[in-house]
Amino acid sequence: MPPASASPAPAPAGPDRSLPQLGRGFFWQDLQVGQRLRTFRRTVTETDLVNFISTSGMLEVIFIDTTYEGGAISGRPVPAALTYVLIEGFLAQTMIQGTGLALLEMQQKILAPVCVGDSIEAVVEVTGIRPTSRGGRAVVTSRIDVFNQHGTQVMSYTATRLLAGRSD
Repeated sequence: MPPASASPAPAPAGPDRSLPQLGRGFFWQDLQVGQRLRTFRRTVTETDLVNFISTSGMLEVIFIDTTYEGGAISGRPVPAALTYVLIEGFLAQTMIQGTGLALLEMQQKILAPVCVGDSIEAVVEVTGIRPTSRGGRAVVTSRIDVFNQHGTQVMSYTATRLLAGRSD
């Protein structure tokens, strides 16, 4: 035990800012054209559907009436917008967390239905990187192909984003 007159240890100065940050997205310099990445897979639930249509106002009969028989899709279909948002959620939490500055453009094709109980995942391929005239940023284009649990491609979209670069 130190003597009573000893000075207390100095308070920590906080976390070391030079340490890599867990969960940080890619800076544009970390990516290369042709690079491919895969998301986690996620099962779409009834709660996902109900929350999404309630929030978005997409209250079409095919989404709100489980007994509706006039639809072209068997099962409990979900809006394609929900499929897109779930995949974008994966990308926001991982690939672009803290480095994504803006979504500039998106082109989307819906290829097959997604229903409650389906599990979806995506493959992201970087298709273009163009540094901007304003230093430390680049326009990054990627193709995102979404698949269900059977390996069937259900959606494909191209996203053009503005990503931050390293400050060094």
